[in-house]
Amino acid sequence: MTGKRKSAPAGKAPARSAAAKKTSASKRPPASPFKRRLRKALKWSGITGLVLALLGALGLVILYRAIEIPNPNADFQTETTFVYYADGKGELGKFATQNRNSIPFSEMPDSIKAAVVAAEDRSFWTNKGIDPKGILRAAFSNAQGNDRQGASTITQQYVKILYLSQEQSYKRKVREAIVSLKLHRQQSKEQILEGYLNTIYFGRGAYGIDAAAHAYFAVPAKKLSLRQSAVLASVINNPTLFDPANGKSNKEALKNRYAWILNGMAKSGEIDATEATKAAAKLPKFPKVKADTTYGGQKGHALALIRSELVRLGFTEQEINGGGLKVTTTLTKKAMDAAQAGVEEARPQGVKGLHIASASVEPGTGALRGFYGGQDYLESQINWAVSGGQPGSTFKAFALAAGIKAGFSLKDTFEGNSPFEFEPGVKPVRNLGGGDGTDYGRVNLIKAAEDSINTAFVDLTMSLPDGPKDVLKMAKAMGIPGDNGSRGLDNLRNSPGLQANPGIALGSATVSPINMANGYATIANGGVRADLHVIDKVVDKSGETQYQHKVTDKRVLDEDINSDVSYALEQVVRNGSGTKAQGLGREAAGKTGTATNSKDQVSSSWFIGFTPQLVTSVMMVRGDGDDSVEEILPGAYYGGTYPTLMWTSIMRRALEGEPYESLPEPANTDGEAPSDGHEYVPPPPKETKKPKPPKETKKPEQPSEDPTTEAPTQEPSEEPTDVPTDIPTDLPTDPTTTGPPGLRGESSGRRGRP
Repeated sequence: MTGKRKSAPAGKAPARSAAAKKTSASKRPPASPFKRRLRKALKWSGITGLVLALLGALGLVILYRAIEIPNPNADFQTETTFVYYADGKGELGKFATQNRNSIPFSEMPDSIKAAVVAAEDRSFWTNKGIDPKGILRAAFSNAQGNDRQGASTITQQYVKILYLSQEQSYKRKVREAIVSLKLHRQQSKEQILEGYLNTIYFGRGAYGIDAAAHAYFAVPAKKLSLRQSAVLASVINNPTLFDPANGKSNKEALKNRYAWILNGMAKSGEIDATEATKAAAKLPKFPKVKADTTYGGQKGHALALIRSELVRLGFTEQEINGGGLKVTTTLTKKAMDAAQAGVEEARPQGVKGLHIASASVEPGTGALRGFYGGQDYLESQINWAVSGGQPGSTFKAFALAAGIKAGFSLKDTFEGNSPFEFEPGVKPVRNLGGGDGTDYGRVNLIKAAEDSINTAFVDLTMSLPDGPKDVLKMAKAMGIPGDNGSRGLDNLRNSPGLQANPGIALGSATVSPINMANGYATIANGGVRADLHVIDKVVDKSGETQYQHKVTDKRVLDEDINSDVSYALEQVVRNGSGTKAQGLGREAAGKTGTATNSKDQVSSSWFIGFTPQLVTSVMMVRGDGDDSVEEILPGAYYGGTYPTLMWTSIMRRALEGEPYESLPEPANTDGEAPSDGHEYVPPPPKETKKPKPPKETKKPEQPSEDPTTEAPTQEPSEEPTDVPTDIPTDLPTDPTTTGPPGLRGESSGRRGRP
């Protein structure tokens, strides 16, 4: 129909004509300048963001390719070097850059693996080295003011410690993430977790799980229980806060984290809920772990000596400090303890500035079994058993050996009167005593040794074919090192001042007690010298033996000649200046000695003695080693006093339980003497007693002369046996020894002196 509009279909709006649309559009208000700018900004922001994202992705690709996994930090690749006693089991000490002992993954219990994952990175087994969700979660938590959370995975922590640094910067964070991604692609999860558990710090100075197990629970890592594992996993987060030894509040903090870790292990299915609840009810027991005493007492001296010997054998400081070596020494705990206890029992009390050293060497092997270096290592690092002092008359043993080897016999006689004059310009030698010293007349070598007669030994020295050179040669052959020219406190391979001079037998050079003991060990071993050694074996961390000592020995004295030397020294203990050594209750031989300084004051005092099983030397010095001993020990500074008492106390402990062994009988060798005037002259026969007239007063009998002494009994020149009564002389004998209760034989007709 004309003039009528058609109705629009139901549900549809009537169509608008183009003109209407145009009219409507022309009536819309134009967009404001702000909206136009906003739309433009959003458009370009999107484009910029996309470009930046692409550039960022490109940058990450470039960084990923550019950044290589660096070399591991040296300190975290080290392993502790352990030092053992001679049995290879008892630990003497250790050397370490860090206290660490790496172990393989197979030796780590499942409980510690699961506990550490629950504590530090619960997505460890599924993430790719980094955890983006964890990063976002930590960021939101930190922004809300909650306890600060880290977002590092176990892989990232491992990378930061082993390859990077603790620097807090975005640059280090980016580097850490990229290296973690690369490490994830190059190593298995097991390898990463093994490295982490061998590297992370657990507190108490312990790096790695094995050191931590020992530090907290005194067990190796492979023996850790579930509770112990949960504790160690807890302390990684904050070793100070979560160490229960630091106080009650620390223990409470540990309980909370400990329970949280056990709950996490249950959620991951590593343990069941019942087991977690039961374990969380209480912490494990914490045993009393001994404080680190690595360098305290005599151990410090021992470790310093071992380190020096390792260097001498060619090991580097890096190998020693962190190479994971296993070093077996010659030292025994029994002998080391005997040395310390023996010195402490019999030393002078309340005397300041006195330094005491001892050394015990095994005859036949040259093994140093024990020593006492002086004060606690933490108080003084001078090891007097190594640095030594002037041995005085103990050096006469080497002149005695040289003389008998040259052809003299024990019965041959030498000048016992004092002084002994040399050519003009050479200071004469005197015996001890007033004025020019005590006169003894002609004395044989037994008497000279017993009473330590200086002039007789100088006469012996000058009567040898090459004089002092023969004594020097003999001393070196028996184990005393020569003078290599160095001067210092380490004289284990050096004897400063040891020269072939007329007074060489009087011991004016500097010799260590260790070397003096080894020299006497040649006599105890039948005339066969064994080279001194302190280290028996060194094994590297892979189990390969890098060093094994082989006993090197050499006969330097015929057995018969050696027997005579030993017999003469035995008489020093039986009848001479060393009678206090009889308290050992075994056959023993030895020699006392003192030396004087430039002021003619006694500056060192010695006793060196032996049984067939062991040789021990004892030395007393004062101050820097040359100060007067007699000033602080008036009347009691001789070798026959405190040094002999300490020797007895040490040997009694060191030989406890050892069988009783006898010293050799004299062979009475008599070679072709190298010079005249020393022949044995028998004493005149005893006068025949006349019949006694009845009822007449008896005339005094004439004393018989001792055929082996040939001189009236007088006070000995070097080591008088008259000592102050306040010096202990009743040290107990070894109740475990077997054998004859007394000492055998007589030498000079005197059964001991007062």
